[in-house]
Amino acid sequence: MRERVLGTLTIGQAPRPDVVPIIDRYVPAEIRRIHRGVLDGLSQAEIAARYRPEPGEPVLVTRLQDGTEIELSRERMKAGVQQALTSLEAEGCDAILLLCTGTFDGLACDKAWLVEPDHIIPAMVAGLVERHQLGVIVPIASQIGSEREKWRPLHRPPIFAAVSPYGGTQDAVVDAGKQLKAQGADAILLDCIGFTERHREALLPLGLPVILSNAVAAKALSELLGG
Repeated sequence: MRERVLGTLTIGQAPRPDVVPIIDRYVPAEIRRIHRGVLDGLSQAEIAARYRPEPGEPVLVTRLQDGTEIELSRERMKAGVQQALTSLEAEGCDAILLLCTGTFDGLACDKAWLVEPDHIIPAMVAGLVERHQLGVIVPIASQIGSEREKWRPLHRPPIFAAVSPYGGTQDAVVDAGKQLKAQGADAILLDCIGFTERHREALLPLGLPVILSNAVAAKALSELLGG
């Protein structure tokens, strides 16, 4: 039987020590992993030259291997993501998980099964919360507007708060959760791949369900791979 191969692609630098343990929890150990990042091997000057966002354009946020938080142009990053997907597919990946909850239109693979969190999470969360009020924590305030369209599957428009999983403190995450609860949130979604179990655990004392985006994506992927 041919060895199955999973590729993971972050818009930052790989591997992602904050995310890989969540993937490993749900994906069978016998499936070989290839972890790749669009920014692998690039200096900060090279990253800025290729992906620095222009004022007012939609941005994505990620982390570098040294832990530095960085903002990137969503439009220019799309070409880097597609190039990396093509490379991972050429290396024999059967499935590729995009480690980003931001929206990209038109990504494609010829044979590999591409799993894009922004295609999975909104519909799945809509089915879970039904007519309850969802509160969404995004990493930067500008994404409240730029990523709003992906939440059209919800019965009710979500309410938002912004705090970074990279540069923000755990207290800041809790404060964001309290803000959403005070505004009527019945459940909270952590809408960035960089949020981890420690962020969810910090929010649990609020008494609301807390949904972790990367766990949702990893669980969905495990269904495809037989986990």
